[in-house]
Amino acid sequence: MSERLPDQIKPAEGTARALIEAAIEIFGNAGYAAASTREIAAKAGTNVASIAYHFGGKEGLRLACAREFAARMQSVVMAMPAEDPPTPEAAHIAIRALVSHVAPQMIGNPQMRAMISFVLREVAENGPGAQVIYDILIHPMHRRFCRLWGIATGQAPESAAVRLTVFTAIGQILYFRIGAPIVSRRMGWEAIGPEEVAQITEVLLRNIEAVLAVTKGEEG
Repeated sequence: MSERLPDQIKPAEGTARALIEAAIEIFGNAGYAAASTREIAAKAGTNVASIAYHFGGKEGLRLACAREFAARMQSVVMAMPAEDPPTPEAAHIAIRALVSHVAPQMIGNPQMRAMISFVLREVAENGPGAQVIYDILIHPMHRRFCRLWGIATGQAPESAAVRLTVFTAIGQILYFRIGAPIVSRRMGWEAIGPEEVAQITEVLLRNIEAVLAVTKGEEG
């Protein structure tokens, strides 16, 4: 059995893309309510009327930002197999490949900083953007990861234990993106570059391996 992944969203282009880029940064820094459409338009190098033209208004731009994040993350998680691996060993390899691909993109890509700030604001406010991200990205991708985990361990994919374990795995990656300044300070790093990302990814993989080993064969 396999579960169809959502169709990939086409990223915005031109003026619409410039507005989204500006809005993601400003919404992430100031919050939706405090963000100024004039400031967004100025940062994008266009006029305020273009927001209404492309998105119908500020609320539409907010939703477009959420869809843009989903589009970018969909391209990152394309390493996730669309079909169920035939064996637990193949699922195990698929999980490692997914973490090895996603972690460097999330942690090492500087463009993700503004994106994650925007998403955290939306989640904290439980805004409409959070629902968009959940519907078209988090829910289907989390379910798919749970299926891989279930095949690798023999646990029921939709059990509470598996769903929480997968959130834990995702959360480790997010922490290193969100907490990058603290991690760098504690580790004595000037910045998190390719070498540091490789060290972090190796630790994440070891953690995943340890959890897989402990949970393999447990009842879910």
